Formats: sequence, structure tokens, C-alpha cells
Amino acid sequence: MSKRNRAKGKRINPTYWIFCEGQTEVAYISFLRSKYRLPIEINSKIGGLDINESFIQKSKQGKPVDIKDKDFLMYDGDTPEIIKQLQKISTATMIVSNPSIELWFLYHYKDQKAILKSSDCTKELSNRNRKEYKKGVIDDKLMVKLNENCKKACERAKNSNHYKNPSSNLHILIEELEKIKKEK
Repeated sequence: MSKRNRAKGKRINPTYWIFCEGQTEVAYISFLRSKYRLPIEINSKIGGLDINESFIQKSKQGKPVDIKDKDFLMYDGDTPEIIKQLQKISTATMIVSNPSIELWFLYHYKDQKAILKSSDCTKELSNRNRKEYKKGVIDDKLMVKLNENCKKACERAKNSNHYKNPSSNLHILIEELEKIKKEK
């Protein structure tokens, strides 16, 4: 892998390599990239249980990397097999929302304590936005909530029982981005 050229006296931000499984995660990471204006690389739809350290290394081949770069695995936790597979990858931080990333979006509206299915999350998001929620799309109303209530969502996620339904630890990524933003 090639090393990024560092200009003298300039600080290089780490690149966040985020491996995920679907279009909703890609849309959310694109939103975060524009919000924080940090180098975030997205690798989506990588085949579920086929994710491993070798795949991650091959994905980075030929691209500029730095020792400060960080790898994240953003997956839905509604199947126990995927959590077990992700736990085998020691070089990356697991970001799991159970049942799906839509729960993370829902945390921006309310503190969800009862067990629910992914379809319940999408239905609740549609009701809250008064507009049909579509996977893979972050509309203007949702974007406003994601901006305004991020701190509340992080607190709600911290209080959830990670990897159990309902839970999300996406706050780990948000806190990392906030830390880098403050250092700028």
C-alpha cells in the first residue's frame, strides 16, 4: 500500500474506511462525510458473511493509507451470524445497529426500549416524518433530525444493551468524528 505524502507542517486527518452492507448505510456515511468534511471511504454491499480482514486489506490495495486510518464495520445486527463474523475481525471497530440502521435514525426522535423489527423502524420513521421512509434515502426532514438530535441519539445509544434488540453503537463513530472535528 502506498503512503500518503505529508506536506511539512501540515496535519493529515485519518481516513475512515467504512465497510457496510447496504444503500442506507452508504447514504448515511455520505451525509456524515458532507457534515464533517473528513476523508471517509465507503465500501458497501460486500457480501455479508464473506467480510474478513483479507477482504479489507484487498479493498485498500493501491490506495493511499496512513497509520492513523481507521476501519469500521457498519452492519445490521438482526442476524447473530453476522455479529459472530464481525467479531473475528480484530483490525476494525464494529458498528452494529439491531435490528437495523433505521433504529439509529429512530434514536434521533425517541428512546426506543421495546424489541422491534426492521419494518417497525421504517414504519415509525414514516410516521414521524409524515412521509414514506425509503431505505437508501435520507430526505430533508430526516437530515434535519439527524443534525439537530445527534447528541440525544448518542446518549440513547450509549444506554442500549449493545448487540441486543434494540441497540446501536453508532455513537462510537460519531464521537470519533466529533473528536477529529474539534482538533481541526
